Amino acid sequence: MKKLLQIAAIALTGIIAQAQQTNVTLSMGAGYTNEVYYKLSSGETTSYEAESWDIAFLRVSPMNTGIRINDGIGIQVFEAADSPSDWNNIDIANEASWTPLYNDDTNWDNGAFMQGSASYGWGEYNPVSHHVEGTIIFVLKYTDGTYRKFINEEYFGGYTFKYATWNGTAWVGETTATVSNNSNPDNRYNYYSLQNNEEVVAEPAENTWDMVFRKYVTDLGGGMMYGVTGTLQNPNVTVAKNEEPSGNPDPNNLNYSEEINTIGYDWKTFNGTEYDVNSDMAYYVKYDESTVYRLAFESFDGSSTGNLSFNFEDVSELLGLENISEGVTFGMYPNPSTDKMVNLVYDLKNAVSQENNISVYNIQGQLVYNEKVAANNGFFNKTLDLSALSSGMYIVQFKAGNNSISKKLILN
Repeated sequence: MKKLLQIAAIALTGIIAQAQQTNVTLSMGAGYTNEVYYKLSSGETTSYEAESWDIAFLRVSPMNTGIRINDGIGIQVFEAADSPSDWNNIDIANEASWTPLYNDDTNWDNGAFMQGSASYGWGEYNPVSHHVEGTIIFVLKYTDGTYRKFINEEYFGGYTFKYATWNGTAWVGETTATVSNNSNPDNRYNYYSLQNNEEVVAEPAENTWDMVFRKYVTDLGGGMMYGVTGTLQNPNVTVAKNEEPSGNPDPNNLNYSEEINTIGYDWKTFNGTEYDVNSDMAYYVKYDESTVYRLAFESFDGSSTGNLSFNFEDVSELLGLENISEGVTFGMYPNPSTDKMVNLVYDLKNAVSQENNISVYNIQGQLVYNEKVAANNGFFNKTLDLSALSSGMYIVQFKAGNNSISKKLILN
C-alpha cells in the first residue's frame, strides 16, 4: 500500500509541481566563451572566462594530487618523455610518437596528467622526502599551433612545475612556478595560466555550485575522443536521470551516480539546423538523503549565443513517505509552498485510531492551526489552506492515536 500511496501522491502533484518550478536561463556566451557554475538551492550563478586558465591543480588534501588540462579550449596533452633528463631533448618533430592523454570526464581528480606512465601519472613518490617528484615530461598543443613543454617537478603541499614555449626554432621563456594548496581554501582546484604566467581563480567555492556548463572532451565510443558542450556535476552531489513524459516527479528507486558526467551533453541533439532538447528527461540532483531537486532542460541555442534554459523544483518531500507506525504512512507537498496551500497524503492500512489530527506550530512552539482528519482505512489527501499564516518556517505534526510524526514546512 505504501507504494500505491507514493504513486497516488506523485499523480496528485502533477499540476501543483508546475507552479513550484523555477525557470533558469543561462549563457556561456557566443562560442562558449564562459564556463558557468550554478547552485540550485540558492540560484547563484558564477561565470569565468574559459580561456583564462590552462592547468588546474587539486588542492583539497596534502595527500592527494590531481592535475587537469583545460580541454574545453582545445588544449591537447601528450606524454613526450618519461625522464626529467630529457627536458632539453624534446623535439616537436617527434609528435607522432607521443602518447595522447585526456581528462577523465567521470571523475574530477583523474585529470589528463594523472594518466601518464608514472605511478602517480606525472611522478613517483620519494619515501625519504615524502614528496612526489616529477618524472614525466608533457607537451601541450594549443588550437593555434602553439606548443608548450611542461613537467610538474614536485608536489608537497602544493605544485612546483616548469614550462617553456616553442617559438618555431627553440624552447623559450622557461619558467618555474609554485601553486600552493593554501591558495583559495574554499575551492577544490587552483588554476594557472601558462599563457599569462599567473595564478587565476576559475571556479567558485566548492559549496556554492552544483553543476558547471562548459566544453569538455569525452569518449564517444571506441576511443573516439571528441569535444562536446554539456554539464558536469560537483563531486559533492549525486545525480540520477529518469525519462518522465508525464512530467510527474519521482525521485525514488533511482540510481544516483557520483560520475560527474551523469547529466553530460546528450540532453540535446543537433538536427542539422538547430538543437532539439529532450525535456522529458528528468535529472535528480541529490544533496543528501533528505534534499533533492528535479531538473529538466527546455532549450539550447548552440554556439551562436551559448544560451540554454531549464526548469527545476525541490522534490525533497517526495523522497519517500514516512511510516508513523505499521498502520500509518504520511507525507506532504509542495515544500516550500509559495501559495501557502499544502497537500497532505496519508495511508491508513487499518483503523489505528478513531481520530487523526493535523497540527501546525510556529518556531516559538505556538499552535497556529489544528484540524481533525478522516480515520477510516485507505488512502486520503487533504489540502491545508495556510494563507492566514505569515511566511516562514513551521512544524507540521500528524498524529494517529498514540503515534505521531513531525515535518518541517516552509511557507514563502
